[in-house]
Amino acid sequence: MTARYCSLAQRSAPVFAPGLTAERLSALIGGRPMWVNGTVVHYCFFDGDTDASVIPVPGTGQSRRVSWVGAKEQRDVVRECFKEWQDLGIGLSFAEVDDRSEAELRIGFQLGDGSWSTVGKDALQVGLNERTMNFGWDLTAPGERATALHEIGHALGMLHEHQSPFAGIHWDDEAVYADLAGPPNFWSRDRTYVNILRKLDPDEVNGSLWDSQSIMEYPFSAGLILEPEQYRGGLNPPGTLSPADKEFVLRWYPPAGPARPPALVPFRSAPIGLGPGEQADFTVEPPETREYTVGTFGESDAVVVVFEERDGEPRYLVGQDDGGTPRNATIRARLVKGRRYFVRVRLYSSWGSGETAVMCW
Repeated sequence: MTARYCSLAQRSAPVFAPGLTAERLSALIGGRPMWVNGTVVHYCFFDGDTDASVIPVPGTGQSRRVSWVGAKEQRDVVRECFKEWQDLGIGLSFAEVDDRSEAELRIGFQLGDGSWSTVGKDALQVGLNERTMNFGWDLTAPGERATALHEIGHALGMLHEHQSPFAGIHWDDEAVYADLAGPPNFWSRDRTYVNILRKLDPDEVNGSLWDSQSIMEYPFSAGLILEPEQYRGGLNPPGTLSPADKEFVLRWYPPAGPARPPALVPFRSAPIGLGPGEQADFTVEPPETREYTVGTFGESDAVVVVFEERDGEPRYLVGQDDGGTPRNATIRARLVKGRRYFVRVRLYSSWGSGETAVMCW
């Protein structure tokens, strides 16, 4: 029997300035979905009567509301899976909140709408009253806990493993289209292509080797894969976090150090000697309440994010990504005297001889 599959929407390809070197493009494509390390990613569950989709009733000309609210047993599975990812010791953490305006991830349980998630910080582009993740079937059924682990993997920035160009999979395309067109998925050819047959850019994938045991790998029944030969009879990953899954998230989100980040003093630049993918963190305690500018200087591609400390926890305030553009990342934000802020700078790449620096003024 065909498994139920995660169904990602087609992601728009990023547009970069012409003339970028292959090295810069590689760093940008691989790094742009990823959160800056040290982020507390807040999630909430839709729980109100108005939290629903309005869908047409075939043949009636009418519509009906389909709830996004999930039972406690369903929510508990998702909570446990957030904890499993976090317990790897990653530098990213998850916190459940009740107020959706405080949540980067907003989770619904609309049955029949499939299971899916936005990828990494693409969630920040979704409206506050919309879902960034959905579960479309019973997560308490045998084997379905893997669905929650899989969708959270997407929220961390991971993509489908079977779409890796390093997998070397030769599909029986028409058999795949026919299989997914039937129950329980009922996918169109376009959706099947986007989620299975389309090869990802080598810089998008989770590693330079195919991990057939990854939580991001689909199971496939016999007759869909022609090569590698050992998978002609089917591919059945265990539905757990593989060693390569763990290595990937720990590489992007290494455990945070115990030391308090150094202070970023207004009007004084701070050099940051970073390599591609590395990050520098600073604190800002503004001497007066006003609008400040935080920005980078130098020939580099970087993302800069400002967090405000509230109740002892950094809350996302504003971010700027200058990746692939001639300009540096520059943020304007109102900072309040007596409050503490965190500035996190993650480098994609640098190409000049000078040093990259960050300043608040």
